[in-house]
Amino acid sequence: MESQNKMIMGHLRRHKSITALTAMSEYNCMRLAARIFDLKEAGHTINKEMAETHSGKKIACYTLIKEATQ
Repeated sequence: MESQNKMIMGHLRRHKSITALTAMSEYNCMRLAARIFDLKEAGHTINKEMAETHSGKKIACYTLIKEATQ
C-alpha cells in the first residue's frame, strides 16, 4: 500500500487529478478510494467530484488541492 500511496501522490503532483481507471491501468491500484483515504489521513487535501463519461456513467475524479506540510 505504501508504494501505491507514493505512486498516486506522485501522479496527483504531476497531473493534479486521477480517476480509478487511471489508477488501475497505470499503477495496478484496484482500491483508489482507500489510497485517497490514506493520503487524506496523512494531511493532504484532496477533493472528490463526480464526473459523467461520454457513455453516461458517473465516475469519481480526485483532485489534489493542497499537500500536507511536514
